Amino acid sequence: MYPDLSYFFHDLFGTSVDNTTSIFKTFGLFLALTFVVSAWILAKELNRMEKEGTIGKLKNIANPSDKSHQNSWIKDAVINSLLLGFLAYKIPYISQNFSEFKVNPAGILFSSGGNLLLGLIAASVVAYLVYLTHRKSDHAAPLVKEWPHQKVGDIIIIAAITGIMGARIFSVLENWQSFVADPIGQLFSGSGLTIYGGIILAGLTLVWYSRYIGLRTSHLADAAAPCLALGYGIGRMGCQFSGDGDWGIPNLAAKPDWFFLPDWVWAYDYPRNVLREGVPIQDCVGHYCNRLADLVYPTPIYEITIALITFGLLWYLRTRLPRAGMLFFVYLFLTGLARFFVEGIRVNERYDLLGLGWSLSQWIAVLFMLGGVAGYFWTRSTGKEINRPAA
Repeated sequence: MYPDLSYFFHDLFGTSVDNTTSIFKTFGLFLALTFVVSAWILAKELNRMEKEGTIGKLKNIANPSDKSHQNSWIKDAVINSLLLGFLAYKIPYISQNFSEFKVNPAGILFSSGGNLLLGLIAASVVAYLVYLTHRKSDHAAPLVKEWPHQKVGDIIIIAAITGIMGARIFSVLENWQSFVADPIGQLFSGSGLTIYGGIILAGLTLVWYSRYIGLRTSHLADAAAPCLALGYGIGRMGCQFSGDGDWGIPNLAAKPDWFFLPDWVWAYDYPRNVLREGVPIQDCVGHYCNRLADLVYPTPIYEITIALITFGLLWYLRTRLPRAGMLFFVYLFLTGLARFFVEGIRVNERYDLLGLGWSLSQWIAVLFMLGGVAGYFWTRSTGKEINRPAA
């Protein structure tokens, strides 16, 4: 497997492992790809809705002469100075501890080490530059209404930040014992994200944001549904290739005759997994030299397959359902159904609630399925009808 790029290049070109390219973690790269692809699909869908006349321009943006606009530079200055000041604070520490940073980027980034003076200088300079930029913009022409597709960047950034936060929180809840043993390591780990936490927190935040900019939430939800399905599949590719622990329970059964796919689709031991779990690999070189002691169900492969099928179905239905919001509720039901059954062979903490022994994700999956069914029939009777142009 490939915990980072150095191991991929090692297999491809024979270069050494744990070199400079090891700072590019496989899971993080796939996560970044998820948001890039999602942004492209979301923009494409919003553009289609605009051309069909399903959605129009957003509500008026504040005039530059308004007090709220004049003071908006403070918010931008705070955000930008904090981000760039933090980077300036950490860069010297990263360069001094680069060998450790290659192995554990999150641990170095979230440590207390850094250059405070350099961070303060960078933050001050950025805040001043933002102030000058806003002073010039006060004399610019009044802003006009924007189209929804022009807000894709903001939507993706909000979804990325709140989605990762929610996914991390729910992953901690699913692996509570591991969190108690290593709170900081678990909280800031880049692996083991739980999709439901991301969907819930990002979804609630985007409901507020869509209302704030004047975009009907049901339309945004429909445009986002295919993105969520495909993005989940891409994210699970990161889980599979990095071996981040989202695998299944041991599968010691012999591969049946009817199973025509390769052996590693039936059972896999995740060599060089990023968690370094299992037994040592003989004659292995590098930081990641473990494989699982027992073969397990490679559940990420199953979820990737289901996600791609779900995406294809949603893409087919996106121009065929008559009311806004119906597509999103179809997605909600399908993702809940798939996750419920996959969780049956996943490694997750179980809860003896009502004697069922389900994981947290299975309980949430049931709620998603119920919500999907209820929401579908509710929108069918009360949702806004989509008046599409005749073919």
